[in-house]
Amino acid sequence: MKSVIVGTAGHIDHGKSALVRALTGTDPDRLKEEKARGITIDLGFAHTAIEGINFAFVDVPGHERFVKNMLAGVGGIDLVVLVVAADESVMPQTREHFAICRLLHVPAGFVALTKSDLVDADTLELVRLEVRDLVAGSFLDDAPMVPVSSRTGEGLDAFRHALVDVSRRASARASDGVARLPIDRVFTMKGFGTVVTGTLTSGRVSTDAELTIAPGSRRVKVRGVQVHGERRPEAIAGQRTAVNLGGVEVQDIDRGQALVTPGAFDDTRLADTVLDLLPDARPLKHGARVRFHQGTAEILGRVALIGPLDASGGLPAIAPGGRAFVRLRLERPAVLARGDRYIVRAYSPAVTIGGGVILDAHPPHRAIRTPSSLERVRRLAFDPASVDREKAELSAAAVMVDEAGAAGLPVASLVTRVGVNPGEVDARIAALRSSGGAMRAGEVLVSPAIVADVRTRVVAALGEHHRAQPLSEGIPREELRELVFARGHADIFELALADLTAAESIVARDRVALATHRVALSPEETRARDAIERAYRDAALTPPDPASLAADTGVPAATIDRIVKLLQRQKVLVRVDTLIFHDEALKRLKAEVAALKTSAGANARLDVAMFKERFGVTRKFAIPLLEYLDRERVTRRMGDARVVL
Repeated sequence: MKSVIVGTAGHIDHGKSALVRALTGTDPDRLKEEKARGITIDLGFAHTAIEGINFAFVDVPGHERFVKNMLAGVGGIDLVVLVVAADESVMPQTREHFAICRLLHVPAGFVALTKSDLVDADTLELVRLEVRDLVAGSFLDDAPMVPVSSRTGEGLDAFRHALVDVSRRASARASDGVARLPIDRVFTMKGFGTVVTGTLTSGRVSTDAELTIAPGSRRVKVRGVQVHGERRPEAIAGQRTAVNLGGVEVQDIDRGQALVTPGAFDDTRLADTVLDLLPDARPLKHGARVRFHQGTAEILGRVALIGPLDASGGLPAIAPGGRAFVRLRLERPAVLARGDRYIVRAYSPAVTIGGGVILDAHPPHRAIRTPSSLERVRRLAFDPASVDREKAELSAAAVMVDEAGAAGLPVASLVTRVGVNPGEVDARIAALRSSGGAMRAGEVLVSPAIVADVRTRVVAALGEHHRAQPLSEGIPREELRELVFARGHADIFELALADLTAAESIVARDRVALATHRVALSPEETRARDAIERAYRDAALTPPDPASLAADTGVPAATIDRIVKLLQRQKVLVRVDTLIFHDEALKRLKAEVAALKTSAGANARLDVAMFKERFGVTRKFAIPLLEYLDRERVTRRMGDARVVL
């Protein structure tokens, strides 16, 4: 059964709660104080099924003092019923509630002219004209306008017909995305424990699922789910939901927090946005303190206009009825996502002054009074109600990848910042790659220009290295990264190396070299290499030190050092502790020691004295060689002796 969330909006005592009660049989005024005073103070809820559609009503308070509670309810609705009493017509809260619905871009709705039994036909027609004037040019311009009396029941059938007709045009919410339930009530039920309620704006919440209370990182487990008072295995986007939680107490949750998929949202205190100021609001100055409303949260913050100062150099402001890009600086963390609609109210008096859409909930910390910052938000701007969602997401991702630079944009940011559904991440990455907007390097996305620059710098660095050190077989991999890309993401460097390797431009192993590089020795260096190798081979297990090697071969010390390092890289010479041996000598040593197992069997043992005597070496050579045999698993030390393995 399709579920539709219906919000009522209108002035105090215009019959919103009475209309919901007449339709559903449920009194949405649940608090004793509400019943005593005859007005709705907090959100009320009721539901009914009409022609195969389950309608959940969010009855919101109309009194000016309770508008913030109205904001908590209207943010999650699919359609609105603007309630206007026929005996009073349009009133102040009628206008404010309607302005809020427009700012939040509520997609559909119609008008109920309540208390129609109290007026004559002429008065009713006059009220129609006043309401038509109010909604002209809005989403309610051509909407049905239904006279109805909750007391007599007249007009209820026509109201139900309009409700069904308008609801069929309401689009379904995304149930395959991340779970997000803004919490509007928190309470304890005997025998169950902590329960939260709200409208599930996206995703699914199922029994036994693990979720997070955000802002914050408290993990909770779902013990049970109810939809419209009935126990269900899961709730899906668009449904009024009550969730029984384990692992958390009532005092640990506040209204305004949200129940979300772990890792899908990051807390934020900054957001770049588009803000529309109402025509009857005062000019909104740069730095003004406001009340920010999104979902069920109300947070104090300040607005900072994005873009350079005007020619006058005075304090910039948004004119009444104007639109501007602003950065919101919130006084406590919020859970926001790109595309979220929000409302701002003046700090004092607390009246609605405007609203807009979130463009980036995690903008970079940099100056915003610049032309480049203004151009950035212009590239991010979009209309969630009309734009192609995929196109908007790809455009935003390209902007964020570009500004991430060498650090790369984490793939997870496609969900937390761009607002991509987790199941569509791979498709978005593929689209970015095919359009040339980004490349994937491990778990980050990077601009192709960055990778191209790294490739160029790698080739240049290797060329310079080979010219300066022709005997070198290349630069160690990590040393090369520090040289050309020290502040960049390691995965981007590896992607550049992989591209160059695939193009056969370089050879990348432990050391990286140009593919065309060959170690080229001069005739003198060739003679020196042969002499040095011969000296180490002849010395066997008592290799020479560099000073004696220079005297015996007549090769300069600097040349010996370069050639010895070359022979080590070529595995001809092997370093053991501080000594260097010829590889052939070490192989013979391992074979001879291993042969002791054949002659002496399981009792084959070596100690330092035996080793010195058998191989004719001093302690200076014996100790490092015995430790080498241990590392090579030829022997194992047991006390002062070694057992041949």
